[in-house]
Amino acid sequence: MKHIPRKRFGQHFLADEAIIDGIVRAIGPEPGQCMVEIGPGLAAMTQPLVERLGRLTVIELDRDLAARLRKHTQLEVIESDVLKVDFSALAALARQKLRVVGNLPYNISTPILFHLLAHVDAVVDQHFMLQKEVVDRMVAAPSTADYGRLSVMLQWRYEMEDVLFVPPESFDPPPRVDSAVVRMVPRSAPVVLDARLLEEMIQVAFSQRRKLLRHTLGRWLEEKGVADTFDLQRRAEEVPVSEYLALAQAAACQ
Repeated sequence: MKHIPRKRFGQHFLADEAIIDGIVRAIGPEPGQCMVEIGPGLAAMTQPLVERLGRLTVIELDRDLAARLRKHTQLEVIESDVLKVDFSALAALARQKLRVVGNLPYNISTPILFHLLAHVDAVVDQHFMLQKEVVDRMVAAPSTADYGRLSVMLQWRYEMEDVLFVPPESFDPPPRVDSAVVRMVPRSAPVVLDARLLEEMIQVAFSQRRKLLRHTLGRWLEEKGVADTFDLQRRAEEVPVSEYLALAQAAACQ
């Protein structure tokens, strides 16, 4: 029975064999590795992955698709909203860190990225298909239009690169946007800081990105007692990640 893609789940199923092969080669799965696939859908990428791994854990919210996937003897199926999955617990159960992959639903891709950020210590690497404009924001450099909150928060903990462009016609049904595959590798020695404090600071900084930071972040820094140590005569997008991290560390010490 043919599965009808469900809009509420943001379902667009990958159907281009050449693109699937390119993604799998970029991931480079090896036998015995503990890999988790988010949103396997109709198993287009699941099958070539499990053939190389031997076993694969998949997270699928759609109960009809989950029922289909359970018929595959090499899959461990978690029928759940991915935002409720404890990836650290999965790694502890497997007694090894996870490799996480998936064609993320575009309507909740950013919440998924932030959910996984909380479990970064349990992860070897992540390879995700996302809306290209989201990938552009993730890997953006300072002083560019794409550089923002997502850039800073993710670049704090991950080395990232855009590894593959994916056009709309690679999917069924085709989305109205271009897609891309991003590789995310947790940094081996990240700057130690309070993640909530950094997120709060970045949110304030980019709340009015056209204004100079003295009009936005200035008051927040005064409250933290570190306003004198930072050049506020810049816009948020002009400040490199390293300076934001140092500022968050300084604010936490006050």
